[in-house]
Amino acid sequence: MTKVLYKSYTQNDFLLFPPCIGDFIPENHPVRIVNAILDNFDISEIESTYKGGGTTSYHPLMLLKVVVYAYLTNVYSGRRMASLLEENVIFMWLSGMNRPDFRTINRFRSERLADGRFESIFRQVVELLHDEGLISLDVQYIDGTKIESVANKYTFVWKKSVTKHQARLFEKIVSFIEECETMYGLKVVYNGKATLHTMKRLRKKLYHIKKEEQITFVHGIGHRKSPLQKSIETLEGYISKLKEYTRHLHICGKRNSYSKTDPDATFPTPVILAVSEEDFIPIPSTNTGVVEFEYDENHNITNYDETIGALWDEYMADYERL
Repeated sequence: MTKVLYKSYTQNDFLLFPPCIGDFIPENHPVRIVNAILDNFDISEIESTYKGGGTTSYHPLMLLKVVVYAYLTNVYSGRRMASLLEENVIFMWLSGMNRPDFRTINRFRSERLADGRFESIFRQVVELLHDEGLISLDVQYIDGTKIESVANKYTFVWKKSVTKHQARLFEKIVSFIEECETMYGLKVVYNGKATLHTMKRLRKKLYHIKKEEQITFVHGIGHRKSPLQKSIETLEGYISKLKEYTRHLHICGKRNSYSKTDPDATFPTPVILAVSEEDFIPIPSTNTGVVEFEYDENHNITNYDETIGALWDEYMADYERL
């Protein structure tokens, strides 16, 4: 039999030349990029928060590197960062073997990086990316659009439900038109039936009143909207909702539903089969109660004939009588 050979495994042996901890970090590791970038940043704003005298402090650049790299690796707990500084070779190298506790890390984040100082670091990152040609500052986009999620189980639009909500909307629109006629002295011909064309004509009349009376619309907290502005905004909401219902019904067509993720898909209609009394098969019933089993040392049932066997015999007797 061939002898099995193992690699040398010695835990408590000393090396003649201690290895550099940086040798354990690959050259293309992201932590080296974070280290190189932050080395070139101006942290004078953070340094200005320190007061002279007293004992020595951990270097703010070291703490900043630890916090930034921890954030990049989805670590946000100060206790977790302190633990990594003792266990993780990457954090050991990044901190130069410094081991601040979680209180020091949290105090650095809440006091030294407050009042816009961390935002200043972020600004320098953006400027660095721009200088390297990685981003353009010609156009900035700030978007707060809310997009309806369609990746859930409620993705089907039901024609019956849309028709019901549309009917309720028409009732609200008729009442709204009557209210506008009373408030603004208008005359809208709609014959008790509201349509999209009727609503657009009403909107045109309301905007005409706005122009004649030179009413300025306001927005935001602390501004009081005029009754005309409230009416126009309500009307715009009704128009938008009516267009949405009309679009849903157009997509459904003759179908009973469609999926938002795949408009060509339709929810399957369950098939109901007509069954007569002759198709039913009688099933005998047994009088069952509480059954107590007895077991031996091998967990086998010892009173099988008195329990399961008796129930089975009763079932078969009932079945034969059918």
